[in-house]
Amino acid sequence: MYWQGRAHFTIFDSSFGDGRRFEALCAAWRADPQRSARLHYIALDAGRLPGMHRIPQLDARITLDLVALPLNGALAQLDARLNAIFLRGDDAPDASFARTLARLCEPGAALQAHALTLVQTHALSGAGFACMTDPDGGLRGSFTTRKPPSPWARQAQAERRAIVIGAGLAGSAACERLTHRGWQVTLVERHAHPAGEASGNLAGIYMPLLSRDDNIMTRLTRAAFLYAGRYWEGLDGIAGQACGVLQLARDSGHADVQRAIAAAHHYPPDYARWLDSAEAGAMLGSAAPDGAWLFPRAGWAQPSSVCRAMLARCGDRLTQRLGTGPVTLQRGGAEWVVLNSAGDALAQAPVVVVASGTGARTMAQTCALPLDSVRGQVTHLAQGQVPALPFVLCREAYLTPGPDGTHSLGASYDAHGDPQLRADSQLQNLEKIRSLLGDPGIGIDAPLAGRVGFRCVAPDRLPLVGALPAQPAQGRIERLRDVTRAAGLYGLLGYASRGLTWAPLAAELLASQLDNEPLPLEAELAEALDPARFIVRARRRV
Repeated sequence: MYWQGRAHFTIFDSSFGDGRRFEALCAAWRADPQRSARLHYIALDAGRLPGMHRIPQLDARITLDLVALPLNGALAQLDARLNAIFLRGDDAPDASFARTLARLCEPGAALQAHALTLVQTHALSGAGFACMTDPDGGLRGSFTTRKPPSPWARQAQAERRAIVIGAGLAGSAACERLTHRGWQVTLVERHAHPAGEASGNLAGIYMPLLSRDDNIMTRLTRAAFLYAGRYWEGLDGIAGQACGVLQLARDSGHADVQRAIAAAHHYPPDYARWLDSAEAGAMLGSAAPDGAWLFPRAGWAQPSSVCRAMLARCGDRLTQRLGTGPVTLQRGGAEWVVLNSAGDALAQAPVVVVASGTGARTMAQTCALPLDSVRGQVTHLAQGQVPALPFVLCREAYLTPGPDGTHSLGASYDAHGDPQLRADSQLQNLEKIRSLLGDPGIGIDAPLAGRVGFRCVAPDRLPLVGALPAQPAQGRIERLRDVTRAAGLYGLLGYASRGLTWAPLAAELLASQLDNEPLPLEAELAEALDPARFIVRARRRV
């Protein structure tokens, strides 16, 4: 078969259809004793929300990506090296796809094509495909030419050993995604238990984000939200509920914009549904004069339970070093060494993933990254102190049903760094919830209770995912590929208030980069998360 003798085999299919071809190939692959280590299937599937959808499989050696984009757009956004292609000419609006397809192909990539026009056939030949006609009128052939790969192309790590610094949502997800691929991982956490910082809140929410122009943030959050929902289905012990999120409009002007978004994008009702004031008010049990979005598959989860579930799934490929206190990084030959404050070596590996949130601001290798620490105080209210809504309510703040009858509301965005609970922050939270529910008496006698965490936030509010730049930046820099990277040093940082939503997909993206696999996101989105983006922007302004 095609995949024999290969460590990784990637197929592109211009039409997923009913999935029978995918299932047949998986069955043949499993039955082949000389099969490759991993099978990756990428197919177009128009019946989904726009973008790329990575669908977790029971077999860890199989990856399925379904792409809801037109053929030309999908090929332009793929970051992959193709070994086989199934193509239908009627999936392509014109013949311009041929050159883009050739850019993605490995030498010798097999091609099966049907329903091609003469123009499309000539375009494939001109792009480097040698083809012959099948008896059924289709084409069968292979890609015969390829330009040498550029020197900045990703290379898979030869030694699959890594250190992950930080056991919050970012670091725990990184451990799980790497061990899932067979990596040996050492987790280093300064606290005595996982989720000791911002991931330690009693409850957090996960939900989509909408915009009129379907911008980068919206597309990323949509992809991450959908992936997280599928990913969590394979984990045990998560405390939380996909109870739905009701997001109230701020005012009549904001409601007009939301109605325009609903009219423009026609979201499936199980993803996002605009409710007029009567519908929203009926759900809320009080006035909602400007309407609201309902996200039926969104909800809340206890972040620490998510961390525990991800780490439990790592098995014996994970070694945990908890309660280490502050650590430093030092390069020792071809590997990184993590040292505690006494100078003792805690772990050593060729790859380090910095996932320590605001802790990255104090490490020598990452302190130059433009990351801010933003204080967030969550208020806890006991059962009976606030209406017991069966869903998450949000606008300027959120209110969760919460575990064991304890409601979480907040979180504040404070400029100061006080780690203690503050009455003024609690009052801000309460005033926002009173406004949402139209009840000035909520929490009026509530004791000062809650939790303080510090969010790690980048200037553009997007996370940092990928190879970290060497410091200081040198030479002429116009594009991301021009930035020199620190050998073996990667980041999962800047999750702000969206750690629950972003962490699984961000870790999957980084693991795919490390193993030189097809990426689970459009190339444009992956580039928008590159930690070197700030250096490129700064140099362009000079």
